[in-house]
Amino acid sequence: MNCDTKDYRFPMQAEIYYPMIDQSAYGNISKTWTYDRTVPCNFVYGGIKTKEEVVVNINISEDSILIGRTRLDPRTSSFGESFALTNILLTNIKDKNCNEIYTETGGPRDGKSTLFEIATMQPFINPFGSVDYYRIILRRSENQEFDV
Repeated sequence: MNCDTKDYRFPMQAEIYYPMIDQSAYGNISKTWTYDRTVPCNFVYGGIKTKEEVVVNINISEDSILIGRTRLDPRTSSFGESFALTNILLTNIKDKNCNEIYTETGGPRDGKSTLFEIATMQPFINPFGSVDYYRIILRRSENQEFDV
């Protein structure tokens, strides 16, 4: 199986999920995440430069930061709806051979793909004045309990 996107700048794929938001009579908000599309992308580990040098508290948690890019604007769904960066999940990040790269090894999503939230997104404008791609920084979602 080959997942190659035929563009050397975007050899990977990721799935984008958006929420359907409901509010109960008591004001409780619930989100149901729904798959929108698979986008060509390229992500790498953020590296040691994105970490603090001195960590004061002893917090045993996994802090994964990925830096990458995608050709499509993740804020706009395939139906043309606009979403805030806080209402977007990326998961099932795969390499060009369709191998999942980031999977959970414990907890509620044990063996499933890691859920990532968008921390920062900036468009990259080419010399001709149009958007070439979107630079994205992803962080591992603290809540891996969503069922997508």
